[in-house]
Amino acid sequence: MRNFTAYIVITGILCGFAFGAQASPESDRKAFVEYYKKKFPKVKKSEYVNGVYAIDAASRAQWESIEEFPPYEIFIDEGETLFKKKFKNGKSLASCFPDYKKGIAQTYPQWDSKRKMVVTLPLAINECLKKNGEEEFEYNKGKIASVLAYLGFLSRGKTISVKVPNKDARAAYEDGKKFYYTRRGQLNMACAHCHLDNAGKRIRADILSPALGHTSHFPVYRAKWQELGTLHRRFGGCNKQVRAKPFKPQSEEYRNLEYFLTYMSNGLKSNAPGMRK
Repeated sequence: MRNFTAYIVITGILCGFAFGAQASPESDRKAFVEYYKKKFPKVKKSEYVNGVYAIDAASRAQWESIEEFPPYEIFIDEGETLFKKKFKNGKSLASCFPDYKKGIAQTYPQWDSKRKMVVTLPLAINECLKKNGEEEFEYNKGKIASVLAYLGFLSRGKTISVKVPNKDARAAYEDGKKFYYTRRGQLNMACAHCHLDNAGKRIRADILSPALGHTSHFPVYRAKWQELGTLHRRFGGCNKQVRAKPFKPQSEEYRNLEYFLTYMSNGLKSNAPGMRK
């Protein structure tokens, strides 16, 4: 706890973040945006949904050429088929999400007041399958990623709008924020070390992306994976890179982390699915 508090204080001083006792999620978000505005003054706020391609011209040129024939297109089609496929009882995933055509991905994660927990879209999808007697999807890749790609595509251009409606939701948000700024693993690094303090710098051959907009483009097709993967798969990979034991996908830790990070991107436009190195 001492390490976490010290890092928050240091980061708050350097970045001007409102991490004091009176800080609210909205004041955190505004400070988050302001930090990147000062760090990358030539980058438009709306561009952060494009990750590292918002801040590096050479990487962007390569990415734009790939986006002419994006490798994730086939997964969008597969996701639509899976989403509309009839269950044995005659229902489908579409039955659980009646407003999906309007775009729903931009509203997740959501706070479930009855269960007092953060519900992500992948969790909601699997809960729908289980409720209807169907086999649940693996969380990191495969069918779940394809369904998320389809729903993400329907939400493209929709404004990310995640709510923190009450004190219980605030506690989950604060837990996610704490996770983001806490050192872990043998390398003793926090998420913020890479994507806040050192965003734009190189780590070996890769440029570290800004945290603002990080959740807006998942699921993503990564060249490294040669397939589509989910946000929690990426969380796990980051933990492994700092030599920390990853949490299970859709664990409370990762759901709360997603809650915090997505709230930080409120006001940006959803841009899923995406393509990354």
